[in-house]
Amino acid sequence: MSDQLSRLALSDEGFVFNPQTGDSFQVSETGIVVIRLLKEGRSDEEIAARLTDLYEVSLEEAQHDCADFRARLKQFELA
Repeated sequence: MSDQLSRLALSDEGFVFNPQTGDSFQVSETGIVVIRLLKEGRSDEEIAARLTDLYEVSLEEAQHDCADFRARLKQFELA
């Protein structure tokens, strides 16, 4: 987990705030779940498995969504 990611403040409504940069953004319910699990140090495999437990998605779809979301976090230098 990146230092930036560990500092993010999250709300249950999907509001994410980066106190280091002052940036804020909105993510989906799934995005909040993924960020929280990343902050806990969970692996991509663990996150994908959790997504299949929470939502009606296949493991392949959960893995794809997780990889896509992590790529977006990297775009914003958060992961």
